[in-house]
Amino acid sequence: MLKNHPKGLLVAFFSNMGERFGFYTMMAILVLFLQAKYGLSAEEAGGYYSWFYFAIYALALIGGLIADATNRYKTVILLGIIIMFGGYAMIAMPGMSLTMTLLGLFIIAFGNGLFKGNLQAVVGQMYDNPEYSKVRDTGFMIFYMGINVGAFFAPFVATGIRNWFLRSQGFEHDASLPSLCHAFLNGKVTDPESLANFESLASKVSGATVAGTEQLTTFANNYIDAFSRGYNWAFGVAAIAMVISLFVYVIFNKKLPNKEKKVSTTPAAGSLFTKKNLLNVIVPIALVILTGAIFWLLGAEIALGLAIGLFFGFVAMMFMMSTKEELPKVTSLLLVFVVVIFFWMSFHQNGLTLTLFARDYTVKEVGPFTNIFFNLWSMLSFIGTIAGLVLMFARKQIREKVIGLIMFLGLGYLTYYQAIKFGASNPIAPEVFQSFNPLFIVVLTFPVMGAFAWMNKRNMEPSTPKKIGIGMIIAAIGFVVVLLGSIELIAPKTIETQGLTEWGRVSPYWLISSYLILTIAELFLSPMGLSFVSKVAPQRFQGLMQGGWLLATAIGNKLLFVGSFFWERIELWQLWTIFIVCCLLSAIFIFSIMRRLEEATK
Repeated sequence: MLKNHPKGLLVAFFSNMGERFGFYTMMAILVLFLQAKYGLSAEEAGGYYSWFYFAIYALALIGGLIADATNRYKTVILLGIIIMFGGYAMIAMPGMSLTMTLLGLFIIAFGNGLFKGNLQAVVGQMYDNPEYSKVRDTGFMIFYMGINVGAFFAPFVATGIRNWFLRSQGFEHDASLPSLCHAFLNGKVTDPESLANFESLASKVSGATVAGTEQLTTFANNYIDAFSRGYNWAFGVAAIAMVISLFVYVIFNKKLPNKEKKVSTTPAAGSLFTKKNLLNVIVPIALVILTGAIFWLLGAEIALGLAIGLFFGFVAMMFMMSTKEELPKVTSLLLVFVVVIFFWMSFHQNGLTLTLFARDYTVKEVGPFTNIFFNLWSMLSFIGTIAGLVLMFARKQIREKVIGLIMFLGLGYLTYYQAIKFGASNPIAPEVFQSFNPLFIVVLTFPVMGAFAWMNKRNMEPSTPKKIGIGMIIAAIGFVVVLLGSIELIAPKTIETQGLTEWGRVSPYWLISSYLILTIAELFLSPMGLSFVSKVAPQRFQGLMQGGWLLATAIGNKLLFVGSFFWERIELWQLWTIFIVCCLLSAIFIFSIMRRLEEATK
């Protein structure tokens, strides 16, 4: 796999994998934690979630500026890891106020801004070497797979830690109970039928009868506290993952390039801090303030205006800093960034509205076969079984075929043995659905790479910009699937206004299928986008343009609130239609400028 790649790729792979494990442990449960701990509505929790996701990527612009200005990419990356650890340790502390939790999230975002974009820039620098330039796309796919190996285990670990702590307090898990507990404490569960259902659920998870207002009040407070503290323990695991990532990076970072760029400081070269180029700073700041003011005057969210203004300011800064020779490449990158905004606005609904859909509209319990995919150990043995099957039929050497046969029979039996030990009905946690995306990334990376290699040998491989456009079309199809599964479901606003405690739910395979298709779209777009930026970015803007990619991602993440805003206002199928339209319009746009983008890569 790594035969034709630089040795530093493995260091970047594992450094990123540890950090992403911690990050996705947190992201799998963040919205659920905010609602369970503080009783926030979907719109409020979604607002904080989108701001955090925005900051994670927007602050990468600052990280890129610092690294480009100092040429100390590896030092900035190291500082990012240390700062992130501090943030994770902070939110792992039980009993924190909402304000302190948000401060901890900001610290994580700032550290990530120093880490993420610059690590991507260093990976790109490795492939600037002509020896490795032909495998740049493949290298970024391998690097991207490292992200998702860590992300696959994260939801299982978060769920396991949370459930362990709940059981230590004498409770079982039920994802719908925290919101019911808050509703009861706020006086919203009053009619006899709803009270009876609440008593039944409380008794079920407590293992003892819970009846009457006094007992229900005690139960509600205790369950909320135990539920949220379980998540605090999971955040602690994320902090430990950062320590592991730190050790890997400190010990092996010598294998990463230490590239010193010779950058001219003359005004003609577009330097940022010369006296004659103070406009490079003043104009972007003015655009941020102006856009925020316009949004305020229109009565819209001023914070969103400031976020969009930041992107406009970045665009203006890049135009002013770029020389005539650099401008075509910079313009091409900026156009791709526009597309990226709408992809991530749609795709990152996996931690927001798609998680709410998993919690509120997917069945709470599944049969033995389906539970294979919601239990970590049975899932791993099932993956090994499939890997053995692939070895049997895909490899030519007898030894590899025999190994494949042994894996298929041994791990296949282990999967069967675990399945028959499951009950007829097995509870599932909504956050585990987020493991399917990274799982599919890991499983599909090599087949997709193989398909691209097969096409490359026959001069049929799509260009990197075409892969991005195709990815947008595939993403639209992914939301079509979840739309079809939502047609007969009642709207969230109906549940809220009528105070329902139970309603219709659908098979988990709707959501799993949607994640599968969205994952294929991600493989066509995200690693290809990182490769495109590293390939096209002018030499002196490597860190900055990686920061620009992440800034565009940040704007898309800020727009995540679109999902939570409409969650309690419109029908589900209408909500998914919004993202389908965004993806299709973005695909049309990128294909309309395809020739320009392809020329920029030459």
